[in-house]
Amino acid sequence: MSLLETRQAQMFPVLDPVQVETARRFASGPPRVFQPGELLYEVGERNVPSWLLLEGNIAITRHDGLGRTEAMVVERPGQFTGEVSQLAGRGTLAAARAGPDGATALPFDAAHLRALLIGTAELGETIMRALILRRMSLLEAGVTGAILVGPPDHPDVVRLEVFLSRNSYPHTLLDVLGDGEGHALVERMGVAPDELPLMICPNGTILRRPSNAEAASCLGILIPLVPGKVYDVAVVGAGPAGLATAVYAASEGLSVLALDQRATGGQAGASARIENYLGFPTGISGQALAGRAWNQAQKFGAEIAVPLEVTRLDCDASRAPGQPLRLELGDGGAALAKTVVIASGARYRRPAIPNIEEFEGAGVSYWASAVEAKLCEGEEVALVGGGNSAGQAVVFLAPKVERLHLIVRGPDLRASMSRYLIDRIAALPNVELHPHTEIVGLEGARSTGLSAAICRHRQTGEEVRRTLRHLFLFIGADPNAGWLQGCVETDDKGFVVTGAQAGLPLETALPGVFAIGDVRAGSTKRVAAAVGEGAAVVAQIHAFLGGLTTTA
Repeated sequence: MSLLETRQAQMFPVLDPVQVETARRFASGPPRVFQPGELLYEVGERNVPSWLLLEGNIAITRHDGLGRTEAMVVERPGQFTGEVSQLAGRGTLAAARAGPDGATALPFDAAHLRALLIGTAELGETIMRALILRRMSLLEAGVTGAILVGPPDHPDVVRLEVFLSRNSYPHTLLDVLGDGEGHALVERMGVAPDELPLMICPNGTILRRPSNAEAASCLGILIPLVPGKVYDVAVVGAGPAGLATAVYAASEGLSVLALDQRATGGQAGASARIENYLGFPTGISGQALAGRAWNQAQKFGAEIAVPLEVTRLDCDASRAPGQPLRLELGDGGAALAKTVVIASGARYRRPAIPNIEEFEGAGVSYWASAVEAKLCEGEEVALVGGGNSAGQAVVFLAPKVERLHLIVRGPDLRASMSRYLIDRIAALPNVELHPHTEIVGLEGARSTGLSAAICRHRQTGEEVRRTLRHLFLFIGADPNAGWLQGCVETDDKGFVVTGAQAGLPLETALPGVFAIGDVRAGSTKRVAAAVGEGAAVVAQIHAFLGGLTTTA
């Protein structure tokens, strides 16, 4: 059964008269009267307020870019519209229209809605839970969000599916192979194969082979930045460390901008299940953990811009004390902040295998999400890596594939993997461990995908060819610090050095610039450690900003 069927009372609670009067104090304007059938907002509209219904009815519907519409609920007095998109002005995923007798409702724009959530503990909890559940319901619905059209294993289809999934945006895929709806649509539109995949936005806009940024703009995922605005804190990277900074800093009244070029969650967001994170005895997926943190950050007013790449930190030595730091962005713009927190994390290392780039997205993956799992269902796959992330991926993939070859350079898994994962992998009947082994060659073509991998035993030199179409790589990490070149001190591996001055432990040699999480030299590469540093750095930011105030 769907969330709409099982948790409708929590998704669409009815506020009692006392709660309605409490909420009135936070409204962003007077009540507005809507005529029968009048549209309150359409799917994809930005900066849409949440409406608290006082009289009449409001019909909530969802639809996709092909015009398919589905009714969700008819709200009555005491109920409110919206989902988590309303917290940040992103494009809404549902439409609202006044009922046959019209409607009278109170508006709550993003700032006033957040004030209501924070200012009223019990009522805020009720509303926040409803907003989150509504987004979850939209994610499981078939008629909503974006439509992708293309072959399921096309590298750009996989890229877009991963991007939308990681950013919790609902979508459906129409396969162009065979005689189904996708094939008929492409035939009718006269789309050439090199124009695929298509993405159809909810407003009907059709994009051909869109980049992630183009997709985000069309869907209302990426929020526009206010030119010239100076934030207290700019966080580069929205993994666990960056999200923790955003939550703690925003909750303490600092203005926060968090930027990430891909999605919230970082490397941890690709983990199928994290079981050793404090407070989650049954485990939690990296994406679910990131989603909860994202909701918290939105609740406290942090602005999160995804996908938006930071290309350079302007560290001009002539910058006067107290003058804002400048981040140059991939779209040609810039962001200004009094302090910068480097939380850009690390990426899985690309092994020295000839022509590996040719197969990235076409059989070779650096993460194991539900998208990849569906593509390799029932097949033979290989995974390279001996750390915890690799172990979590093995446990996630093994039940879905026929056979999984786990390839490690060392003698076993004990040196780099937690015991509970080692034991779990040992109990999986279709996982074969290959110690002292590395991959030295790949076969196939980008157009048709990976077809085989050549494995070499590092001690005997024996080579074995394995037929497979999917290879997952989890082999150590390199820091995402190229955008900092020439600005901060790094160690011999490229990780950012902090605490070198007699100042703050997480501050770099560049005043006002801090580093936390996996990108920081000497950090513990664990989710809990990253979250802890994200919290700790906020106190140091306060100390730095206090010093600026004192010297001003």
